Amino acid sequence: MPGRRLRVSHRTGYRYATSVAASFNEVRMTPQDGEGQVLISHELAVLPRSPVQMYVDYWGALVESFDAHTPHRELEVVSTSTVDTVSRHREAPGLSWGELAATGVIDRWCEFLTTTSYVDDAAADPDRSDLVAELRALPTPREAVDAALGAVDDRLTYTPGVTTVLTTAHEAWTVGHGVCQDFTHAALSLLRAVGIPARYVSGYLHHEDDAVGETVVGESHSWLEVWDGGWEAFDPTNRRDVAEAHVTVARGRDYNDVPPLKGIYAGGRSEALGVSVEITQLPR
Repeated sequence: MPGRRLRVSHRTGYRYATSVAASFNEVRMTPQDGEGQVLISHELAVLPRSPVQMYVDYWGALVESFDAHTPHRELEVVSTSTVDTVSRHREAPGLSWGELAATGVIDRWCEFLTTTSYVDDAAADPDRSDLVAELRALPTPREAVDAALGAVDDRLTYTPGVTTVLTTAHEAWTVGHGVCQDFTHAALSLLRAVGIPARYVSGYLHHEDDAVGETVVGESHSWLEVWDGGWEAFDPTNRRDVAEAHVTVARGRDYNDVPPLKGIYAGGRSEALGVSVEITQLPR
C-alpha cells in the first residue's frame, strides 16, 4: 500500500526574562493513531525534567501535561514520533443542501457550525456576504466546498510575518495575506456560513520531493475537514487533497483547540518562543 514512514521531531520552548518559579503546560504534538495513519512510536522530553500525565481531550487528541515546579529560566519540549501514513482522500457520499440542513445533522455537528473567536460569520461581513450568497446558490455542498477553497486561494497570498497566531479569519481576509492557520480559518468561516460542518486540523507536512533518509526542515501545518455525509480533508493553503505527506495531530473548532504547546507560568516578566520541526522519511 502506498504511503510513507515519517519521523517527526518538534522542538519548542520558552526563554524567560527572569527566573520562573513554576509553569503549567499542555502539549499536543502526538500524531493520532487511526484514520489513515499508524503511530509507531512517540517520546516526549521535557526540561526541566517533570512528570508527564497523559489524557485524551474532548476532541480526541492525546494531551501530555506537566507542571515544572523547579525555578527555571528556560523551558524546552522535544516531541519525537514515528508514524506510517497513507493517502486519506476518500469521496464522501455527498449530501444535498436539504439533507445537510436536517435537524439531526445540525444537532450532531453544531460545534463545527458555530462562530468562534477566530472564525466569524462570513455572511455578516459586507466584504464576504455576496460570496456566501453565491456559495449557497451552487447546486451541491460539494461544489460550494470547492468554490470556497478557490475563493480563499484567490484572496490570500501566503506571506509569513504579516499575521500572528492571534489573527482572525476576518482580519486575514481583510489584509489578504497569511499563513496556513489563516487560510484554514478563512475557509472555515465561509463553509460554516453556508451550513457545511467544518473543523480545524493541526499536524505536520512533509514535502513531496524529499528523499528517503534525508532529514529536512518541516513545518507545523493546518488544514480542514468538511462533513458531507462523511469527513473529508482538504488543504486550503496548498490547494490540494490531504494525503500521505500530511500527519494529523489534533482536531477542533479552530486553532485555540489545538495549540502544540500552551501553558501558564508564575514569575518572570517576558518570554520568547523558539520552534523547529525536522521530518525524515524512513524506509518501510
